[in-house]
Amino acid sequence: MKLRLPPWLRYTRLLALFLLILLSVLTVASRAQAEPLSLERAIRLALAHSTTSAIADADVQHAFASYRELRNNYIPQLYVGSGLGWSYGFPLTIEGAAPALANAVAQSSVFNPAQKQFLGAAKTDWHISELQDKDQRNVVIQDVALTYAELVKWEARLARLRQDESQAQQMEQAVAGRVQEGVDSAVDLNKAKLIAARVRLHRAEARGSADVLRRHLSTLTGLPVSAIEPMAESIPALPPVAFEEDLSEKAVASSATVKIAQQHSLAESMRAAGEHRSLLPSIDFSAQYARLATFNNYNEYYRKFQPDNATIGFALRIPIFNASQRARYDAAEAEALKSRKQAEATRNQVAEETLKLERAAEQLEAARDVAQLEYQIAQSGLEAAQTRIDAKTGTWHELADARVQAAERFLLFQDADFEYQRVRMNLLRATGDLESWALPGSVSAAPASK
Repeated sequence: MKLRLPPWLRYTRLLALFLLILLSVLTVASRAQAEPLSLERAIRLALAHSTTSAIADADVQHAFASYRELRNNYIPQLYVGSGLGWSYGFPLTIEGAAPALANAVAQSSVFNPAQKQFLGAAKTDWHISELQDKDQRNVVIQDVALTYAELVKWEARLARLRQDESQAQQMEQAVAGRVQEGVDSAVDLNKAKLIAARVRLHRAEARGSADVLRRHLSTLTGLPVSAIEPMAESIPALPPVAFEEDLSEKAVASSATVKIAQQHSLAESMRAAGEHRSLLPSIDFSAQYARLATFNNYNEYYRKFQPDNATIGFALRIPIFNASQRARYDAAEAEALKSRKQAEATRNQVAEETLKLERAAEQLEAARDVAQLEYQIAQSGLEAAQTRIDAKTGTWHELADARVQAAERFLLFQDADFEYQRVRMNLLRATGDLESWALPGSVSAAPASK
């Protein structure tokens, strides 16, 4: 006996199959209509998604909290508690305080020269963390811009290599036919195969590099890999380098690295001054209230006992001799001197590296122009060879050589162009112009005051 499914069950299976097919079609259509990713959008997504930026922002909050911790020492700190205990004989202290039903203590700094310097050092550390946060923002922008530009380069190379591969296969088939006809030799066929193999090698290299860069860009932006579709036209034109301008001084004036080193030197000098001023007198405010109990035997050992007691006043400390504190001052002074020399070294290093980038950009710009002209000449030679083939006045070997030369010149021009872009972006970051170039129309927000 043959088992038959109920009609409603068959219709349900058909409906499920139809929905599955419809979902597949919609998925393919959505992928086909995926919006290309512009450079500006990629940078903004990376800035919002970056874990390093989040870490830098947490460092800012931590430094600001450390600054507030020292600043709040001038605000009275109030403690309320109890020191309950049974006394036998004379009432002894409990953790340094007399036994009491309830007590309240208020303390704060009033005059402390050392504390003022340490407070200034903490505030400087807070500003350093803000500078590091801003510098980290530029690191993210540079990483995205370089990755995006390199991905555009490999995508353009893949498009060219697909065309070259098709032409190389046609050339290989043509040479194989000529070998059968006895016109060309087996060596000519191997040369044609070698050209095709080289094209496949370059294509595999380009595909692998593009996949790695697309994955890295996906990690930076938080977008899926399938949504990473770069737009070459979205990369702003790089501004020309004004070689007559002293970019080294501009870089030193705008460099976050130099500012961080200078602020660090200032903070260490303040700490050294704070250690030195710890040898000066200081004044603290103190107030205390205690509610005492009779079962602690106060009335037996004191002539006049009352349950409510209060004390308010100032504590004056005058250091007379403190060899350990003087040694700490000497160590802090040495650290301050070291930080000043490091700031000078950082300034000189930034100026030198900027000059190197400026000269490298000049050389690479000329090298890119040379590579572009060589590629244009090779492309013209390829077009001339193709024209001779069409007119039946040229040879297939001339056409093959022209194609190989044009392909090689194209790769060299691409490499020279990207190397110029890389150095130029590094120079933009050194002079503080990277964000205004990558995000035109946006203003870099200054660190917010707390």
